[in-house]
Amino acid sequence: MSVRELVVLGTASQVPTRHRNHNGYVLRWDGEAILFDPGEGTQRQMLHAGVAAHDLTRICVTHFHGDHSLGLAGVLQRISLDRVPHPVTAHYPAGGQRFFERLRYATAYHEAADLREAPVAADGVLATTPAFTLEARKLSHPVESYGYRLVEPDGRRMLPGRLAEHGVAGPDIARLQRDGSLDRVTLDRVTLDQVSEVRRGQRFAFVMDTRLCEGVHALAEGCDLLVIESTFLDEDAGLAADYGHLTAGQAAAVAREAGVRHLVLTHFSQRYGDPAVFERQARTAGYQGELTVAHDLIRVPVPRRR
Repeated sequence: MSVRELVVLGTASQVPTRHRNHNGYVLRWDGEAILFDPGEGTQRQMLHAGVAAHDLTRICVTHFHGDHSLGLAGVLQRISLDRVPHPVTAHYPAGGQRFFERLRYATAYHEAADLREAPVAADGVLATTPAFTLEARKLSHPVESYGYRLVEPDGRRMLPGRLAEHGVAGPDIARLQRDGSLDRVTLDRVTLDQVSEVRRGQRFAFVMDTRLCEGVHALAEGCDLLVIESTFLDEDAGLAADYGHLTAGQAAAVAREAGVRHLVLTHFSQRYGDPAVFERQARTAGYQGELTVAHDLIRVPVPRRR
């Protein structure tokens, strides 16, 4: 059975706390598992969350501040130690190539993994698979930073009533799905559009350290699940702008305008002690969809199709 869910490994921003590890998120998407922003301690958090190195198929780093990347060295070494048999592709800002290389070879170890470097140099498509297209958009932060978006191809939902009306049944249904139309002696020509409707592909986005910018809105548009930083509360919007971050209200307003179905707020500054305030400010900003204020080791399912 396919699984589509977000596994939250850590939710702190620059400084971890007793209750929040540095960043780390795994998106399980059918047969793939994509690790986003492995901060310090990610390998241990994976153990607690039941995520194995063998599960990982891709790693996506938004930028090379330590709370988003210092765990990369340990994760890469673990992939080699466990002799992960499949290729693992790493996406990261091209301008941080030297940081990636330092983390990849931070210490001596036997490199046995098939790790494929795929740096991100501009907005656009990074990979296309039968299950999804992975895209990147540039964000606004003091260092080069990209957010990531995963889009499942649209499919078709067959409509039993219309199939019956047109007398299509049995093997003819599969032929119609494959060929797009069906001609038989006993039937007029039947097209796929006549007996089915578009099943919109699911969409996920991961937006970390950034001010409000065009990239944030492009990544969030129409998402079923949006994971987005809300480092600051709204009363500290000036600090957020100075340091290249979002507030809870700003993140929620983006989600509201983009039609996001499930919003996950994360990457919280250690200055705030009550997570409920983030939820209140998000609701005050007018977001009415499903909302999760993330904490370490929770699992958030991708919403079911409407």
